[in-house]
Amino acid sequence: MNFDTAIAAANAALAEQGCGLRVERRGQKLNLRGRLPCRQQPNQWKTQRLSLGLVADLNGLKEAERIVQLVELQLHRQLFEWDQWLPKQKVQQNNPPGASTPLAHPLERDLETFKQAFFADPRRRRSPAGSRTTWSGAYQPYLRRLKALALEQHASLTPDLLLLTLNSYPDGSRSRQQCSTALGALARHQNLPLPDAWRAEAGGYGLHRARFRQLPSDPQILEAMLRIPNPGWRLVYGLMATYGLRNHEVFFTDVSALAEGGDRVIRVLPTTKTGEHQVWPFHPEWVDRFNLTHLASKAAALPPVCTDLRHTTLQQVGRRVAEQFRRYDVPLTPYDLRHAWAVRTIHIGLPDTVAARMMGHSVAIHTRTYHHWITRRDQQQAVDAALARREA
Repeated sequence: MNFDTAIAAANAALAEQGCGLRVERRGQKLNLRGRLPCRQQPNQWKTQRLSLGLVADLNGLKEAERIVQLVELQLHRQLFEWDQWLPKQKVQQNNPPGASTPLAHPLERDLETFKQAFFADPRRRRSPAGSRTTWSGAYQPYLRRLKALALEQHASLTPDLLLLTLNSYPDGSRSRQQCSTALGALARHQNLPLPDAWRAEAGGYGLHRARFRQLPSDPQILEAMLRIPNPGWRLVYGLMATYGLRNHEVFFTDVSALAEGGDRVIRVLPTTKTGEHQVWPFHPEWVDRFNLTHLASKAAALPPVCTDLRHTTLQQVGRRVAEQFRRYDVPLTPYDLRHAWAVRTIHIGLPDTVAARMMGHSVAIHTRTYHHWITRRDQQQAVDAALARREA
């Protein structure tokens, strides 16, 4: 293959993955080109080049593709810093010899040791990809806000700073609950006592109050599917609606049981966020309604999304799904489908322990998230039993 053709193919693959960066050849070297934060004004972005220092050959191209994925992830997580990518000579010009280097904020060292302990946990080594996704999605955003507030308040790591960070998120929101989990783990790592009001302040997690009554009905779910013209993305939508899968789980699932004569119980693979688990369809007839049996003989019918966790993350895969929902103007979110599936299992009386296992989370999380519907079900069962005794 001509080398320029190879670059074009690599850039086409990046575009298909939703990446806005491209590999560029300049003379005998490879660069990265795309919209990046300005060096002096990080809040402003413009199209810029980033020298990779790689030779323009096939080996250099492979390395450039890996770097593009890394830079894209840093940009998405707001972790991109020019100093990490500038040649050492330029960095030294910005910090001439003899100039004093400011010591890192003590909190930065605390957070770094906490991160190392997080990934050193033997339980997390079983699923490195899941651990990276959990860190970047469920820990890093809240630790970043903790650090920002510490710098703003000129504060060190104290119970008051933890409470200030927690209270910066809306009461009853999912972000607030996740923040309490992340900061609670940090406090345990540092042997720091949590504030007395921590449990009360962190409570209230579940579907956000404003969304409590806004979950789509079954007819609305079926109607929304008609907005998706692409057959592959219709299958993604159908799997999520029928099995309550997380965004990324669609692409890490064994669907062989959808073949003729199979039991239609799919298996979410252990490489996912919460490990291997089996899921039953609710409603079972939706397997045929969404033509999901087609996947048993042709797994390639799903959209071509990169699932090589050496080059991507579970969160990036999930983000592709959310982007497609927005692209097709689907009037609900991927997690609306998951929540609707869970509420469906509550209405038909599936035990909470079984439903929680199928969703890949704990019974405690399941009960907190779907508290309103579970409470209504339990109350209705009590009322029905009381009325039956009265009639008897």
